[in-house]
Amino acid sequence: MDGIWQDTVVLKIPLLEKILRPILVYFFLVVMLRVFGKRELAQLNPFDLVVLLSLSNTVQNAIIGDDNTVWGGFVGAFSLLATNYIVVRFLFGHRRLDQLVEGEATPLIAKGIVLHKNMAKELMTESELTAVAHRQGFAHLSEIETCTLEPGGVFSLKAKTPNTEDTRHAELLARIEKLSRQVEALSAKRA
Repeated sequence: MDGIWQDTVVLKIPLLEKILRPILVYFFLVVMLRVFGKRELAQLNPFDLVVLLSLSNTVQNAIIGDDNTVWGGFVGAFSLLATNYIVVRFLFGHRRLDQLVEGEATPLIAKGIVLHKNMAKELMTESELTAVAHRQGFAHLSEIETCTLEPGGVFSLKAKTPNTEDTRHAELLARIEKLSRQVEALSAKRA
């Protein structure tokens, strides 16, 4: 029973090292994901998914070292979560630094025109952009006024034409205006 307890709970590397390893890996990954672009976060085609899964497995040993105890896993996970919490809180209060770390939004469609230069910068094909449009409810890229790839990897799309609700609202306002004019005309005839 002592062997099981020792293998499960007793740290095999110093606590400070156990805390520092995940912090170093965290900052390395943040920088690398920033360098290699928003695409890694934006959409997971099979190649990107394999890279992200392999990346997590690759840095696992850097995080845990020679320690695979449950307690060591708890310390490593806590270190990662605490580091992320501190960084996010710090960046929240420092918008300029946050923009530097996250980067800027990249327009992919502007005024209905696909910006191939920006798509190439983000290593994105037109068929991948079409797939994004389909997930957002658009049948064709020609229906989109603007499409922006945000720093966090989220796509923001805006339709060229007003949506059904806006069209119905405009029609109702036009009908009300027409009825108002008819009522005024009838009132003027009676007077």
